[in-house]
Amino acid sequence: MDNAIEPLILDLVEWVAETPKPYADVMDAWRTSCPRLTVWEDALDRGLVSRVARVGGGFEVAATKAGIAALRISGRGDA
Repeated sequence: MDNAIEPLILDLVEWVAETPKPYADVMDAWRTSCPRLTVWEDALDRGLVSRVARVGGGFEVAATKAGIAALRISGRGDA
């Protein structure tokens, strides 16, 4: 894991920890085609965020318990 993108991963987790976001919004903001900037993929692979089916259709992205714990460990508040 590249330590340079670690803060970006925590930014993503912190953003969805505030309130779950629609999957499309997360993809618009965080998906990239750059092979060196894998924030979304790394957060998902680590189990820090999850994609959850929404009532009425579609998906939303939320922070997992592991994601919230990572925020606390990093000193990013009471997420």
